[in-house]
Amino acid sequence: MSASAEMPYFIKPSLPLSQEEKEQRYQEATAAIDANLAGEHHFVLKMSTICCLMKTFLPYYYWVGFYCLVDGKLSVGPYQGTLGCLHIELGKGVCGKAALEQKTQIVSNVHALSQGSEHIACDPNSASEIVVPVFNESGALIAVFDVDSTVEGSFDETDRYFLEKMMDKHFRQGKLIMAY
Repeated sequence: MSASAEMPYFIKPSLPLSQEEKEQRYQEATAAIDANLAGEHHFVLKMSTICCLMKTFLPYYYWVGFYCLVDGKLSVGPYQGTLGCLHIELGKGVCGKAALEQKTQIVSNVHALSQGSEHIACDPNSASEIVVPVFNESGALIAVFDVDSTVEGSFDETDRYFLEKMMDKHFRQGKLIMAY
């Protein structure tokens, strides 16, 4: 199945927020996620809950999901949005770069990147992106958290701050159950 520029009827375009609204929504989402994941250790349940609540609270999130590190490449995990790429090689695209460098990537305009190497266009409606590496309690990379918006320049240091803090709290700190 190939990507289409036509937005599916069940997906809404991104809605930008002011800086104040963005911080407020992150605080609300964080509180909801913390409440729902209190005492939870299963990584798939954590990932699914985070995707659902982040997409619910942040209207500029068009696509949100995890790519899990499996056998040396990234494979799509829990997500919400249009069809995601099934596998991504380390170093390819924004997700692959975030995994390889183990560093958050913020891209204001994904269409300005070289397609196929710097960016992998799973959905042509995506215009900007943030990808945050996810580590387990021993500091090993287990996934990346990927968020796309249909609006250029949606992501900034506020997103980086809240998302890195969230990934650290829910995956790096404490015990994780990795098997389903």
